Amino acid sequence: MEIWHNPRCSKSRAAKAALDEAGVTYTERRYLDDPPTAAELEEVLTAIGAEPWEVARLNEPVAKELGLKDLERDRRRWIELMAEHPVLIQRPIIVTGGRAVVARDDDAVRSALDSS
Repeated sequence: MEIWHNPRCSKSRAAKAALDEAGVTYTERRYLDDPPTAAELEEVLTAIGAEPWEVARLNEPVAKELGLKDLERDRRRWIELMAEHPVLIQRPIIVTGGRAVVARDDDAVRSALDSS
């Protein structure tokens, strides 16, 4: 199990605390310091069952600079931009086996724990 984590984000800290409380073994990936490649993002998005624009942080300043809200929905282009600017990736993401969830609430964290 791996959590893509930003320690400055309260939702991310809460998900990490829930994993700690559950006593599961996991790897913490501070994805702003260790950004995922486009291939890793592709794999995780497939595991989530989502398109990149569905898990993009559109209110980030860089999203506004890039005009993401109006950008054509080209999966490959969005993934490239998210790999180049990892702050655009919604957090936290818990990856377990072939499944992944955006773990912004308790139900999503439980779902990840149930599939581990």
